[in-house]
Amino acid sequence: MNNIFDKFVPKEPKFFPILKEMAEVILVASDLITECVQNSDHDTTIEYYKKIKEQEKKGDVLSAKIFDELNSTFITPFDREDIHHLADRLDDVTDYINSCAKRIVLYNPKQMPKEAVELASLIKEGAIFISKAVDELDVMKKQSKKIKEYCVELHNIENRADDIYENFLIDLFAKEKDAIEVIKLKEIMYELEKATDAAEYVGKIIKTIIVKYS
Repeated sequence: MNNIFDKFVPKEPKFFPILKEMAEVILVASDLITECVQNSDHDTTIEYYKKIKEQEKKGDVLSAKIFDELNSTFITPFDREDIHHLADRLDDVTDYINSCAKRIVLYNPKQMPKEAVELASLIKEGAIFISKAVDELDVMKKQSKKIKEYCVELHNIENRADDIYENFLIDLFAKEKDAIEVIKLKEIMYELEKATDAAEYVGKIIKTIIVKYS
C-alpha cells in the first residue's frame, strides 16, 4: 500500500520554489528600501519606488500562483492552510515595503530621519533570515533547529524595531514643530515598522509548521 501511495506524492514539491521566489522578492525590495531612505533626491526616490513596485507586483503574482497550485494539487508537503497563510504573510512584508516607498514619494518629507535607515536595515536583516528559513523548509526535518533559530532572530529584530519606532515617536513629538511634517514622518516610519512585524509573523507561521511536521 505504501508503494502505491508514494506514486501520488510529488517527488519535488512545487510549492517550495515559489515560496523561495517570494523570499527573494523580499530580499530585493529590502535592498531597495534601504537605499531609498538614504536618498534625498525626490526624482531618484521615485525611481526607487518604481523598482519596489515591480517587486510588489511580482510578489502578488507568486502569491496568486501558490493559491492556484493549492487548488490543483492533491497532495501538499504540509497543510494547505499553512502554505496559503505563509504565502500571504510573505506577501505582506513586500506590501509594507512598497507602502513605505509610496508614502515617501507622495509626502516628500524635508528630511528622512536616521531611524528610517535603522528600520530599513532591520527589514533587510529580517529578509535574510526569512530567505534562510524558507530555503530550508523542504529539509526542515533535518534543519528544524537552524530554522527555529532564524525565527527567533526575526522575533528579536521586531523587538528592536519596536524600540526604535517608539523612541523615534517620542523625539518627533517633542522636537518637530511642523505638524504636517510630523504626520508625514509618522506614517512613513509606521510602514517600516509594520514590515518588521510582518517578517516576525512569517517566523511564527514557520515555527508552527515545524512543530507539526518536523
